[in-house]
Amino acid sequence: MAIRTAGKLFKDLVRQRVISTSIGPSRHCSSAAASAPKIPHSSKKGRRLLTGATIGLIIAGGAYVSTVDEATFCGWLFSAAKLVNPFFALLDAEKAHTLAVAAASRGWVPREKRPDPAILGLEVWGRKFSNPVGLSAGFDKNAEAVEGLLGMGFGFVEVGSVTPVPQEGNIKPRIFRLRQEGAIINRCGFNSEGIVAVAKRLGAQHGKRKLETSSSSSPSNDEAKHGGKAGPGILGVNLGKNKTSEDAAADYVQGVHTLSQYADYLVINVSSPNTPGLRMLQGRKQLKDLVKRVQAARDEMQWGEEGPPPLLVKIAPDLSKDDLEDIAAVALALRLDGLIISNTTISRPDPVDKNPVSAEAGGLSGKPLFNLSTNILKEMYVLTRGKIPLIGCGGISSGEDAYKKIRAGATLVQLYTAFAYGGPALIPQIKAELAECLERDGFKSIHEAVGADCR
Repeated sequence: MAIRTAGKLFKDLVRQRVISTSIGPSRHCSSAAASAPKIPHSSKKGRRLLTGATIGLIIAGGAYVSTVDEATFCGWLFSAAKLVNPFFALLDAEKAHTLAVAAASRGWVPREKRPDPAILGLEVWGRKFSNPVGLSAGFDKNAEAVEGLLGMGFGFVEVGSVTPVPQEGNIKPRIFRLRQEGAIINRCGFNSEGIVAVAKRLGAQHGKRKLETSSSSSPSNDEAKHGGKAGPGILGVNLGKNKTSEDAAADYVQGVHTLSQYADYLVINVSSPNTPGLRMLQGRKQLKDLVKRVQAARDEMQWGEEGPPPLLVKIAPDLSKDDLEDIAAVALALRLDGLIISNTTISRPDPVDKNPVSAEAGGLSGKPLFNLSTNILKEMYVLTRGKIPLIGCGGISSGEDAYKKIRAGATLVQLYTAFAYGGPALIPQIKAELAECLERDGFKSIHEAVGADCR
């Protein structure tokens, strides 16, 4: 039975041309293809490496699959993903990222077949997450690879930031690796294909996922709440403004009107350091006026029994105590559904400041951001009195890091830079380590651990 199961899985993998690949380390950048992303001509070297890795993994898999069960083979695929990481490291950061998006969009990535540890399951905003580990906005900026990314085992995936009108972003090069520090500096500047292209893509994916879900099972009313609108896995949509826009609120409203029907939650991004004037929207009056307009736009739309998608705001880590108090006051007064803490930082904490690359302008992400973003997270949890779900983002590279974010007040967590360096194998590793941390300290669920260090 195990042989037949594994054999069927292997045939499916070959038919879908699935390979394990690493995610190219670039933050907030993606390709500009109108449909499935095309691998650029300049990435021929990467394409040859990817093809070679594919053949090697398929041959090895063929020799291995007949002796193992499905779960074991699935684990082997994720472990084998590490073999591809050095190939991506040879490429320019943005080209590697474009190649990684192309691979994920075509299903050339490992697909998680094993159930998540039960202790990681939780309910937020009336939706059941199989685990609290998500992918932050910036990787799949144009919603090209949602299915492939959710299939890798993320509890949720956030696409964007999406701007109303297509824009190229800042000039290249705009992404810089700091390998020793496990960090990246980017100044991409909301490069986006625009809401029309993203809406078409999400609409097609939404219909396909709903069809597959309905044809594969007949859930009860309770089970139907598991996952997102279109099936397993939660989809967030991160909204941005155009660089030349004079009415930021109008840009976010346009995003809500066009994309909210496909989103399990929406994010107002007012914290990227690479769009001039954007962070000024975090001021008390500016944020209050903006959130009111966006909430009104969302609520005026027609919604079914589930109601409108939750609305979150993503904030910067470079905020004063007064700034945080203002944001918390607005969030509580307007009953905001959540906050994402945090975006990249314009500071250069030790040891990054000793690296010559640190002189590059842009936002810093990765390990050096962990302490700063976690301290801001903890402060915000206290200021909001634990009444608002918080998503912890910034510097997570292990299950222990994710656990520290949760103890500091995060209900959910997001990865990016560590995923860029570590590839798909990092996902099951973090989930397993997080489950071990919870059990070690006697917690029976994620919710029990949220804010434990603030009590």
